[in-house]
Amino acid sequence: MAQVVLENVYKSYSPRKGERAVIPVPAEPLLAQGNEIPQASDKSSPSSGSTNVLRRINLTIHDGEFMVLVGPSGCGKSTLLRLIAGLEELTGGNIWVGETLVNDLPPKERDIAMVFQNYALYPHMSVYDNIAFGLRRTSRVVGAGFTNQSPNPRDISLNPHRSAPAPVGEQFSNLAENMLVGMTRSLPKGLRYISDREKIIQERVLAVAQLLQIDSLLHRLPKQLSGGQKQRVALGRAIARNPQVFLMDEPLSNLDAKLRAETRAQIVKLQRQLGITTIYVTHDQTEAMTMGDRIAVMNQGQIQQIAHPLELYNRPANQFVAQFIGSPPMNFIPVQFQAPLLITHPLFRLTLPDIWERSLKKYDGRELTLGIRPEHVSLSLPAPKNLPVLVELVEALGNETYLSVRLGDTPLQVRIAPDRLARIGEQLMLAIAPEKIHLFDPETGSAIFAK
Repeated sequence: MAQVVLENVYKSYSPRKGERAVIPVPAEPLLAQGNEIPQASDKSSPSSGSTNVLRRINLTIHDGEFMVLVGPSGCGKSTLLRLIAGLEELTGGNIWVGETLVNDLPPKERDIAMVFQNYALYPHMSVYDNIAFGLRRTSRVVGAGFTNQSPNPRDISLNPHRSAPAPVGEQFSNLAENMLVGMTRSLPKGLRYISDREKIIQERVLAVAQLLQIDSLLHRLPKQLSGGQKQRVALGRAIARNPQVFLMDEPLSNLDAKLRAETRAQIVKLQRQLGITTIYVTHDQTEAMTMGDRIAVMNQGQIQQIAHPLELYNRPANQFVAQFIGSPPMNFIPVQFQAPLLITHPLFRLTLPDIWERSLKKYDGRELTLGIRPEHVSLSLPAPKNLPVLVELVEALGNETYLSVRLGDTPLQVRIAPDRLARIGEQLMLAIAPEKIHLFDPETGSAIFAK
């Protein structure tokens, strides 16, 4: 397969005629753990007078890695995926797939398969023909063995990763064979023309269908399938091509919650089995945390942080990442810091652990933002260090209970044990786990890490 490298990628849209351009001020990319930042190329400056939707994107997706791009709607993650696929024109920077610079290559020559949010199946074709569609339009086809671990030597015309086009005579022969196969497909089995090439395609389609457990659906049309079945057909069409890279643009957003969880696990299992480099776009942080080897969190056209899932949860680079990763999101409380380790609020006072002393020296007498996750707060007794809150909403889910409470003017969310009954309007005292505290600079939003 191949790694994918994005070097200082920009994407800008020119304003329409008579429209005033709004130019976002470029900002330095924030912390990106575990990622190399390549040098900018000559084409890395965005065009003047344009709206920049992606800025300074530097990202390396390793060979065989499952990378998730996550962020709110409008942050540029789908645009970035379309740039990699070649469906959008690059404004600046470079995109490498393996050893190939693909900036100027059309989508069909990038050896990339994309799974769309809306499935994009051909409604008049059967499941079999939808999966076989891409194979029939490649000039060469490999045999049914399509995993990295078991390459099949039966290559009747083509290794799909070869960049050179097939000879003209071979292309004409394939076209004629395709026409003959298509013309006789509706005839009884004994009268159909099945070329050697079509036999290999048939083996390949059946192998993919069995892998996805849709081999009993091959004769159906898309309208006869459920949402989950359609999604598996779309995955099968991508897998059948044996590409170097999979691109998936929110493929589970149209499914119900139960089916989404089942399909999510199936996609991860398939990716591990096939070993194909995969870039997956979602706005659902639960999908991101459970699926990705690494996650790139995006906001306003920039990557905020790149890290493993638990690192994002435990060491967010800034307030945006801290709020976006985790459900319910992290609580933020404005506090005043007094050296060496005291933080104060009109309603409570808390002494920090010693590990914070060196990191907070320069913040003496300044305001900070204290972050604490709902699961790191517990019910307690009255004390100066505990938070007096008023319950505004109770959400009992059976296995756990979430409370929406208010600390003065600051809304907070708290997770408590399901056997603890709480009532709207009740006054509670909350204790913060000191070792789970996060602190942020209120001016920049950047995290302050204990040394």
